[in-house]
Amino acid sequence: MKYNFILGIAILTFTITGLSSCDKKGDCGFGNETEYIVFGHFYGECGGEGCVEIFKVDGNSLFEDTLDMYPGSSDFYPGQFATKWSAEKFDLVKDLKSFFPESLMDETEIVQGQPDAGDWGGIYFEIQRGTTHRFWLLDQLETNMPSEYNEFVDRINEKIAIIHQ
Repeated sequence: MKYNFILGIAILTFTITGLSSCDKKGDCGFGNETEYIVFGHFYGECGGEGCVEIFKVDGNSLFEDTLDMYPGSSDFYPGQFATKWSAEKFDLVKDLKSFFPESLMDETEIVQGQPDAGDWGGIYFEIQRGTTHRFWLLDQLETNMPSEYNEFVDRINEKIAIIHQ
């Protein structure tokens, strides 16, 4: 009887740990299929530190860029991700990759819409997944780009707001 109790506790612990850390595909967060994501917003006609906010989720960590450079469309954002946020903040944003619209991978254009053309800002999103490494600049004005990306833009803005709470 004593061994059944210990065995039951061991199985319960294994089940809870397994369910909270990995899915059925073996993706246990960042580090397997998705090695990292970089996301943020940018505003050109703006003053102050909040005009460019870029973050990186890598492994089990959330980092903030210290350069605060306006991203361009010719190359990946050259961030310096030196500021590490708490594990609690990581837990609040780690699900962002689950909202990524896979159809974005089929886009041939890096720029979707007219990001920040009228002072409404833009979104930067980068993904490194296996040998695939891509980035996009997304419009924040919903009517300027395919509607299938609007929820993703909203989620990115939501995660940035959560980080700064």
